[in-house]
Amino acid sequence: MSSRTVDPPIGAGRFGEYGGRFVPESLVPACEDVERAFRDAWGDAGFRAHLDHLLRVYAGRPTPVTPALRLSEELRVTVLLKREDLAHTGSHKINNVLGQALLAQRMGKRRLIAETGAGSHGVATATAGALLGMPTTVFMGERDIERQALNVFRMRTLGAEVVPVSTGSRTLKDACTEALRHWVTAVDDSHYCLGSVMGPHPYPWMVREFQRVIGDEARGQLEMIPDFVVACVGGGSNAAGTFAAFLDTPARLIGVEAEDGAAVTAGSDGILHGFRTRVLQDAEGQIAEAHSIAPGLDYPGVGPEHAWLAGTGQARYVTAGDADVVAAVHRLARAEGIICALESAHAVAWLVNAVATGEIRRGATVLLTLSGRGDKDMATLMEAT
Repeated sequence: MSSRTVDPPIGAGRFGEYGGRFVPESLVPACEDVERAFRDAWGDAGFRAHLDHLLRVYAGRPTPVTPALRLSEELRVTVLLKREDLAHTGSHKINNVLGQALLAQRMGKRRLIAETGAGSHGVATATAGALLGMPTTVFMGERDIERQALNVFRMRTLGAEVVPVSTGSRTLKDACTEALRHWVTAVDDSHYCLGSVMGPHPYPWMVREFQRVIGDEARGQLEMIPDFVVACVGGGSNAAGTFAAFLDTPARLIGVEAEDGAAVTAGSDGILHGFRTRVLQDAEGQIAEAHSIAPGLDYPGVGPEHAWLAGTGQARYVTAGDADVVAAVHRLARAEGIICALESAHAVAWLVNAVATGEIRRGATVLLTLSGRGDKDMATLMEAT
């Protein structure tokens, strides 16, 4: 295994052969402006202090690490839950959004643009927009609007404009495409607040840095290094933020994808939304549709750092199916009184199955990031149960 690192990507935003910046010429200056602004801001103690202050007094950080005592007893392993579901707006998305919104203000931008699948990133962006007085436009696939009606109402209550996307599969992939197209026309006064560790450089690196507060907090809250660190992966921001603090440790890093959206394990190298990564595609290179009961994992690609970590063996990527995910939501709820998001339940489902198959042995310690809460998924769960 190669040495593990959390350094910035090399060259033009490359994690090994993945990453980069594959965008229309009209967007190259915008991406370069974001990169320059982020490098400057991230090295500015005043900017970092302002963000830390908002994360503490507004977003509710630090989030706790909760021992899952009854689930641990059932599984005969020690399960520790990093509770991003307790952050303001109900998920880890607020960490990245507050950072990008402050960066947008620093750049003199007046407006925020975002894409969303599960709605959590859209809600977080609408929240930051309301907090900072920045009009917000969120692109969301029509299919996701139907199954995430609660989060759509939350966004609109916060004053955001929600734009339905009717093309393609009408899910997260298509919302990303439309958001990028719109950014081309509005780049002078608008910042694209991308929601995960994907997109053209510097977004995969920048979002990981805004999200690494998850892993840094967790490592400081633990008395020992866990045997396993587990998180769900769609684009992969909660996993990237968690893994960042444990790359220099012996912990086994496990990213859990949707069974029918497993870009790392079932995809091949390709370019999507401005970056090179592992994507689901056919023999002609046409992007295939992903499926997941969790709309936040319904994406045919993965962040380039995850593709790189998988290729180097620094992290392992596995899958969980819809039926096991629904069962995992109920099991965690009844054991611990915590209803997690369907996205997070992928990690729980893999944990349960890994214990059953002996991959995780009795007595092991597992840190599992609960990236969000399950309020948004109640309608889906009622239909699936």
